[in-house]
Amino acid sequence: MTNEETMHTNPTRLRRGALTACAAVLALLTAGCSKASETTQTGGCRADDGWSGRQKAAWLRGAVSFRTVEGTAASDARTSVVVGAPRSADARRLCRPLDVQVEFWTLTTTTATTRTESSSVRRYHLFADGGRTRTVGFPGDLPAGRDGVCVGVLAAVYAGEPLTERELPRVTPGPSADEHTPVRFATDRVGAYRLFPPPDPARCAPSRPNAGPPPTGEPGWDPFHP
Repeated sequence: MTNEETMHTNPTRLRRGALTACAAVLALLTAGCSKASETTQTGGCRADDGWSGRQKAAWLRGAVSFRTVEGTAASDARTSVVVGAPRSADARRLCRPLDVQVEFWTLTTTTATTRTESSSVRRYHLFADGGRTRTVGFPGDLPAGRDGVCVGVLAAVYAGEPLTERELPRVTPGPSADEHTPVRFATDRVGAYRLFPPPDPARCAPSRPNAGPPPTGEPGWDPFHP
């Protein structure tokens, strides 16, 4: 190779090396800007725009708790539903608050039939992102039971629109069912639920034709609103 060829080749290699180095730097800058942009857009929150109903329910499952006093029924004034920060590894606030429904049903059985009738009596709509705590007290107009009637309560927390008839449980648990009795909703949107049997489930036994009236002096329902 002549001196002239060597002089021509070296600048070419230098230019190629410089272009390669510039491309590498540009790639690093682009990646860094992308991450910075992502952080700026979410503000350190947890992105949930594309969540399915099942994912929303899973988040609610860790964020919902039922504030009760052991040995008391749903009619106790201290009973409430609490939606707060999730009990999970990722407890960041959600970027987009979830539409949350807290709904209450009465479960009623009369002495004339063993079939349980469910009836929605109150539903609260709120927004939850884990950044603040929302407390929903049990409604004050739920019946506590009367002669010949056994009444329990089912409370559920779910995301999205109100449940349709098709999404309700196909088999409704009896009003005196234990609080740990599983309730199978026909949807995956329900994040948490709780059964509240009557104060004295023994009085709901089919062998007793007339359940006596509730004891006097029982505390009423506490109508707190979120």
